[in-house]
Amino acid sequence: MTKKYQVAVIGAGAAGMMCAAVAGQRGKSVVLIDHATRLAEKIRISGGGRCNFTNIDAGPQNFLSGNPHFCKSALSRYTPQDFLALLKRHRIAYHEKHKGQLFCDDSAEDIIRMLKAECDLGQVRWQMPCSVSAISQADGGFALTTSAGSIEADIVADSVVLATGGLSIPKIGATDFAYRIARQFGIRLVEPRPALVPLTFDLSEWQPFVALAGIALPVEISTGEKKSRGSFREDLLFTHRGLSGPAVLQISSYWQPGAQLTIDLLPDMDVAQTLIQGKPTLKRNLGNTLSQWLPARLVDGWLQMKGIQADARIADMTDKQLRLLGESLNAWVITPDGSEGYRKAEVTLGGIDTRELSQQTMMSTRVAGLYFIGESVDVTGWLGGYNFQWAWASGVAAGTAV
Repeated sequence: MTKKYQVAVIGAGAAGMMCAAVAGQRGKSVVLIDHATRLAEKIRISGGGRCNFTNIDAGPQNFLSGNPHFCKSALSRYTPQDFLALLKRHRIAYHEKHKGQLFCDDSAEDIIRMLKAECDLGQVRWQMPCSVSAISQADGGFALTTSAGSIEADIVADSVVLATGGLSIPKIGATDFAYRIARQFGIRLVEPRPALVPLTFDLSEWQPFVALAGIALPVEISTGEKKSRGSFREDLLFTHRGLSGPAVLQISSYWQPGAQLTIDLLPDMDVAQTLIQGKPTLKRNLGNTLSQWLPARLVDGWLQMKGIQADARIADMTDKQLRLLGESLNAWVITPDGSEGYRKAEVTLGGIDTRELSQQTMMSTRVAGLYFIGESVDVTGWLGGYNFQWAWASGVAAGTAV
């Protein structure tokens, strides 16, 4: 049996549900297809189960793309305030946690229920679990071959929206489906790679730092040069395999293989100058003095790696010794050898080349009626709700256009 719709949205995540709801409420006949048995798992697990659903300060400057101007149109037409208005209509309580990051007071389930209700308001037809094995052009639209069993074997639609995400967190069902369809239709890709991901180091080089696992502290971290430079002030976390925490997740999107990271462990202090100028008055030993500003376990480990006794008197140390120590803390330079990969990555960097899409509608410029939205597109936000805002904005852009 073949069923005809005006719009087929593949992928019932954040972007897909938003797109389907908008299109359905415009009077379009919409089918929303997903291969998962459970709805919107990525929303459910986000933000520790409370969903960091947007950032109040979200703007184009918070996104990476090979075509950095592409995201401006969608983001300007659907803003964080627009999404907050939707939450208000559904009486969902929320709070700001850190740097504009907004979370549900109760649960991420509130967001999922809201999006499902919006889809139901638009009389969206659901097909879950249902896999799409092939898409082809037919009669001015598209034919979809599905695995929906006896319900319906094939779907015909005037327009198809790919909202199947990227490769991050494969254990919850991430696939390369959008990329495969893009290649099928000759649409270019920007090579995908993990982003917002912990970074790892050669185990032999990292061995001295293994004992520091579990230590967290605020730092300033940077990498790259000129237009490709990234710099953030966030918390850093030492792990057994490398570095994590918000600072590293943020910088991972800017880091290129082989490139160095520069980390300032005391960004509000010139350590060398403070120690040198304080030699006449600092009565404590070096370890106790540094422990006023840094975690004691980090101080002990750091001094041991530098071959300095923690009980050394600052007054007895040379200016050169203190300067070298200060520089190591204010400008720790280290080179990762990789990342924890897609299994730990929150998002995928790269994807559908935005030069192949209309920035107003998200439709392919090569294939009329074929749209790509959300994480599948080469638009990647910072940590902190930005990627959800891109999901909402790109979903609305496509849902308004189909």
